[in-house]
Amino acid sequence: MKAKPRGPDAVTLRRKSPFPVWAQIAWRGALVLGLLMLAIIVHWLERDGLKDSYDGHVSFLDVVYFTMISITTTGYGDIVPVSNQARMFDAFIVTPIRIFFVLIFVGTAYTFVFRRTWDKWRMSKIQESLRGHIVVAGFGTSGSEAVDELIALGTRAQDIVVIDCNSEALERAQSLGCAIVEADATRDKTLQAVRIAEARAMIVSAGGDDTSILITLTGRHLAPKLTISVAVRNEDNELLARQAGATTVINPVSFAGLLLAGSTHGAHIADYIADLASSSGRVRLAERVVTDEECGKPLSALAQGLGVRVYRDGRPYGFWEPEVQSLMAGDCIVEIMPTAATEAEA
Repeated sequence: MKAKPRGPDAVTLRRKSPFPVWAQIAWRGALVLGLLMLAIIVHWLERDGLKDSYDGHVSFLDVVYFTMISITTTGYGDIVPVSNQARMFDAFIVTPIRIFFVLIFVGTAYTFVFRRTWDKWRMSKIQESLRGHIVVAGFGTSGSEAVDELIALGTRAQDIVVIDCNSEALERAQSLGCAIVEADATRDKTLQAVRIAEARAMIVSAGGDDTSILITLTGRHLAPKLTISVAVRNEDNELLARQAGATTVINPVSFAGLLLAGSTHGAHIADYIADLASSSGRVRLAERVVTDEECGKPLSALAQGLGVRVYRDGRPYGFWEPEVQSLMAGDCIVEIMPTAATEAEA
């Protein structure tokens, strides 16, 4: 699923509010008081247009009382506007103020009470279901492509948690069905909130190499056995990423260079490599542990896939090397497999 391109008219600039919570509540309260004072002043100036059925005299306290019940309720009928000016003011000024008051009160209650309570409840429910999930730190170009590919390969969107500081990027991740967290992935509390210790893997593509390496270091600290794949753009940082605890380090710039160089030696080499890397191609790369039935057999005798590499005790062996002529228990096989669509065609 590709994101639709956005025209220049759709570009918006947004910043986090520089005001703390108390300041936001204070200015809303000041706005309410300002509107209330405006209504009181006008009613006091137009008090001759009001009628008090109790004693026939409209005092300042009567004006305050009438203004309060007019704005907050429908009134009790003991004080009523009788002149045209007073009625027009109540109809066209007080009524909109009354509606505005309701919106301010409801909006404030939702923003600072109900939404936070609801968000905490939803977060606790999501956390309860996080087992064997994949955490994606960074939802830029590489991160979003990785999520698309994971879903295309059969990973449920509900099993993917996306962390990013960009709310607009997170909106797309949420539309895919992923759980999202708008926070700093370099912080311990952020990764703890997404149950990083119980995750199956983490993909790190934060944009800057320094940030990606710091996220990797934090993730490794909290989950010593976690599989962490990180994208770095500077070749000098690949070693640092591995030292930070990355299981796999991918340099998209170098990979693009390999494809470009390979294309000069054959028109179909780059196409086939891209085919292997994408779920939409005819073939795919798969990694698995050797089965008991395959032990003792050569790599070339695999029943379904085309074996290309064996990992034994951390060392890779190619299909041409003598070590792969007899598979052993614990070997990890990398093989080329047809995709589901290709198998269906066959």
